[in-house]
Amino acid sequence: MLKTTLIAATLCLAGATSAFAAPVKTADSTLGPVLTGENGMTLYTFQKDGKNQSNCYDKCAANWPPLMATDGDMADGKYSIITRKDGGKQWAADGKPLYFWIKDSKPGDTTGNGVLNLWDVARP
Repeated sequence: MLKTTLIAATLCLAGATSAFAAPVKTADSTLGPVLTGENGMTLYTFQKDGKNQSNCYDKCAANWPPLMATDGDMADGKYSIITRKDGGKQWAADGKPLYFWIKDSKPGDTTGNGVLNLWDVARP
């Protein structure tokens, strides 16, 4: 009975650990390796952001949706979670908040790179 309980607890913890990992992947694109969300869509950084601070709200955030974190998510390695001024939680890579671009229509698109000379694909 004890052995069964320990195995079940270990499996439960193993499953929980993977659920809390940063929802970020690396993919090849025409621009080389980029970070993507779990959905395969390219992630971007905003040059007007500070370290661990987003400066993209309102209309900006409508066009550049933040990669949001949930209450159960935990920082992992180069990936951290910042608190936005609106109280939401957002994933960051090396302190740079991560965003999607509303005009990317499919995984692998990188149409947001260079927009207004302020947006860059996020690199691994």
